[in-house]
Amino acid sequence: MADRGQRPAAVRRLQPLRELLPYVVRYRRQVGLALLFLLLAAAATLALPYAVKLLVDGGLADPAEGAPGDRLAAIRVHFLLLFALALLVGLTTAARFYMVSWVGERVTTDLRQTVYAHVLCQSPQFFETLKTGEVLSRLTTDTTVIHNALGSSVSMGLRNFVLLLGGLTMLLSTTPRLMLTVAGSVILVVLPAVLIGRRLRKLSRASQDRLAEASALAGEILNAVAVVQSYTRESAEAARFARVGEEAFAASVRRSGTRSALTAFVIIGVFGSLLYGMYGGVKAVLAGEVSAGELSQTALYAMVVASSVAVLAEVWGDLLRAAGATERLMELLAARSPIVEPVRPISLSTSAGGLQVSFQRVCFAYPSRPEQPVLQGLDLNMAAGQTVALVGPSGAGKTTVFQLLQRFYDVGDGAILIDGGDLRQVGLGELRSRIAVVPQEAVIFSGSIADNIAYGRPGASAEEIHAAAAAAFVDEFVLRLPEGYATFVGERGVRLSGGQRQRIAIARAMLKNAPLLLLDEATSSLDAASERVVQGALDAAMAGRTTLVIAHRLATVQRADRIIVLEHGRVVEDGTHAALVASGGLYARLAALQFAA
Repeated sequence: MADRGQRPAAVRRLQPLRELLPYVVRYRRQVGLALLFLLLAAAATLALPYAVKLLVDGGLADPAEGAPGDRLAAIRVHFLLLFALALLVGLTTAARFYMVSWVGERVTTDLRQTVYAHVLCQSPQFFETLKTGEVLSRLTTDTTVIHNALGSSVSMGLRNFVLLLGGLTMLLSTTPRLMLTVAGSVILVVLPAVLIGRRLRKLSRASQDRLAEASALAGEILNAVAVVQSYTRESAEAARFARVGEEAFAASVRRSGTRSALTAFVIIGVFGSLLYGMYGGVKAVLAGEVSAGELSQTALYAMVVASSVAVLAEVWGDLLRAAGATERLMELLAARSPIVEPVRPISLSTSAGGLQVSFQRVCFAYPSRPEQPVLQGLDLNMAAGQTVALVGPSGAGKTTVFQLLQRFYDVGDGAILIDGGDLRQVGLGELRSRIAVVPQEAVIFSGSIADNIAYGRPGASAEEIHAAAAAAFVDEFVLRLPEGYATFVGERGVRLSGGQRQRIAIARAMLKNAPLLLLDEATSSLDAASERVVQGALDAAMAGRTTLVIAHRLATVQRADRIIVLEHGRVVEDGTHAALVASGGLYARLAALQFAA
């Protein structure tokens, strides 16, 4: 077998479409039925010109022969044959269209679901280099292009390829001289068309990339529309989107122009050559070399060949565009998360009292900034059931500790131990199921309040949801809503205030009831009265589990068992609030600034 470098250029340009075969072969039965109907429709279509020949030569050639009644009966039989063939063409074409559309819809749905599930498993490193809008564009625009190709273009291409071969075969068997003319003309037309197609694929990929950029920009701006409006940047952002949109439009116009030129070149070239061949056929009829029926048959087969080539030119453009879309989707599927499941995962303790956590000489730098270390030999030990607060200036590495504990990233050097076992040897599902997180910016999903609270425990009962909500002070505002816990919160919780979203996030973590609790400024969005109530609920939630708290407001961590002060990725102080204030170090200076204020 020839290697990839030896394959014809036309095959290499469609090479990405081979990646779709595993999704297609799952539905062999439906594909087989589609091919059967396709062949039946093509056979019936190719039989039509021959039936016309029989009609012309058998019923219309010489009006002087036979009685009028007998001739009319013979003509009626020929027309019934033509109608039967037309009926067969119509039914098999409809069946083919349905089966091919079904396969196209099914394969596209499977592909979209596979890509989406794969993207969800990627580490945050993946999204450091690829915008969310770009991913969404590939999931929508590119899968639509593939759907159009599989749902219609491939079917039309196969049908017209069969018709082309059948038409050329019939021309060869009936009028060989015309067949040679047609074959020579097709070769002269196809060779330049292949060269044009090469440029068309590049333009198709460029057009899809520009559309993805526009989608990524729109997604980014719409997610921050309040900031855009507060800085009165509406006009500037609209102009920026317009520039990107114009670039996408220009790329699409170049692609459409090249494709139009390809289509026009193929149609004009093929029809011109066939008309030249038909001219020779008319001269042959006048010379008595062929019958009128044979000329009619030849003309119809020539039209079949010409229309097939024209459709194949259109299909070629669709397939090139689909190849570009497939290539972009396969790039997503080819991405591999550096966070891999252990071969032989270890189990964590299920006993009450929280998890024991230990950072041992941990060094880490984000993959996008490898030259800027965030943690430098970090040593941190937490006993099971202990509450530890992390404080320090911005950039000290506090949030990074949280991300490493959830294994969004792997450490560069050193190790993180959970209950004495290496974090990397714990299954991701088991590890993250033992951790509950309350982020500083509460994430609320479109749905009801109850749905959001139960996100970490989908099977929780209504009573459990209400109990967690009451403990997090959520019922204080939910009970005033007409629909209560069934209230729809809108996209990203836009119908709720910041404090309400934060309380729901706290209730979600409390309902999960995990042995390791991570609190990242969990009460930062609450007013003073709500903070006192929720802080009491959090104190209750911390009991019996290991809790790690990030806090900038030192008043919220004074009751922690230990306060660890980070600076430049290292532990610089460790102790209780009173001991650290008395030591006169970094914590004492931070406390003096805050409490004096």
